[in-house]
Amino acid sequence: MYGTASTVTNWILLEQPGSWGYTALLDSRIPAGTSRTLWRHARDRKLRIVLVRRPSDRRKPDRRHCYLVHTGPETPWMECLELNSAEDLLHLDLDPMAEGRAPDLGRREEGPLFLICTNGRRDPCCAERGRPLAAALAPAFGRFVWECSHIGGDRFAGNLVCFPHGIYFGRVGPEEAKPVARAYAEGQLSLNHYRGRSCYPFDVQAAEYFVRRRLGLAGIDEIQLVERTEEEGGWVRVTFFARGRSVTTVVLSRPALPPRPLTCHSVRLSRPHSYEVLEK
Repeated sequence: MYGTASTVTNWILLEQPGSWGYTALLDSRIPAGTSRTLWRHARDRKLRIVLVRRPSDRRKPDRRHCYLVHTGPETPWMECLELNSAEDLLHLDLDPMAEGRAPDLGRREEGPLFLICTNGRRDPCCAERGRPLAAALAPAFGRFVWECSHIGGDRFAGNLVCFPHGIYFGRVGPEEAKPVARAYAEGQLSLNHYRGRSCYPFDVQAAEYFVRRRLGLAGIDEIQLVERTEEEGGWVRVTFFARGRSVTTVVLSRPALPPRPLTCHSVRLSRPHSYEVLEK
């Protein structure tokens, strides 16, 4: 699963109850004109909009929560504000987020915040495996647990994304939910479920995983990216700072063998990228 977290740095998490279609923002109860304009505004600013809702609660709230999140890597932050409707987002100045700066539109939140993909119209596995995961986490973390629309990697359901760092975990079952979430809340990673950190490119995510495994580093802040260099032959040299010294790993990306389905309902087999260490 390593090296598979969607590459996103700046996020908008918008509360939208009710059902979601395949493309959630455009296939929800948000008016079509509003949703299309929101999609364009987010695209132009390189922001990703994810819809969220309370687990097992489809009631329409009086006010909607909206989280604005920057996932780092240096200084992740998260703001929370309340809106009357999704259209309110169109009247906010979100330009600072394109540069990773907080727009200061709401209250700062330290986290943790947990999102579980349950977008069954996108892929049935996300609903079948995500809803029990959300139900298992809700009693322990309450208002900090949200079901969410598609976040990538349907074949790894149940998928859990933790903010403000944008850390992805996959194949998390209900019985594993609390240990994985509590570890994150304490600044630690469950490497057995670790997919990667969204602010890194895929090859850096893979290199980070290899370094963490080799050195036994589970602390979120125990490793920092220093440099990524592309070399001939498709190699990528990645240097981290860990345990008081520089650590360099060279990884190679290749299509995976054997071919595999990318979602539960795939009718074709694909060869997603996989990674191997060429040098430690």
